[in-house]
Amino acid sequence: MPGLIANPGQIWLSVAPVDLRRGMDGLSTLVQQTLGQSCVGSAFVFRNASGNRIKVLLWDGNGVWLCQRRLHQGHFIWPTSGERCFSITQAQWEWLIAGVDWRRLSAVLPDYLHT
Repeated sequence: MPGLIANPGQIWLSVAPVDLRRGMDGLSTLVQQTLGQSCVGSAFVFRNASGNRIKVLLWDGNGVWLCQRRLHQGHFIWPTSGERCFSITQAQWEWLIAGVDWRRLSAVLPDYLHT
C-alpha cells in the first residue's frame, strides 16, 4: 500500500467524515465541487465517521484509482483543522496508513529532512 501513491503532486485529507458508500463518481464530485481542488496528479483521502476506514482517489493522468483500507483495531489519526482539506507528505501518508500517529513524524525527523 505505501507504493500506491508513488509521486502524487499532493496528498489531501478531507477533514470531515464522509459516507464511504460513495463510489468513484460521488467522491470525485465531492472533490471538484465541495473541496474546490485541482485533481490531476493529486490523491484525496476520505474517512468514515468512526475513523477505521479510508478511501483514496488518485488521479494518475490516465484515469482514476479508488482504493479502500480498513483497520481491524484502532482508528486513523485525522487532522482537526478548520479547513476542508489538509495536505500531508508522502512520509506522513505512510505512517497514516500504518495506523501510526503521523503528526509525530516531525518530532522524529532530523532538521535537514523537514520540508
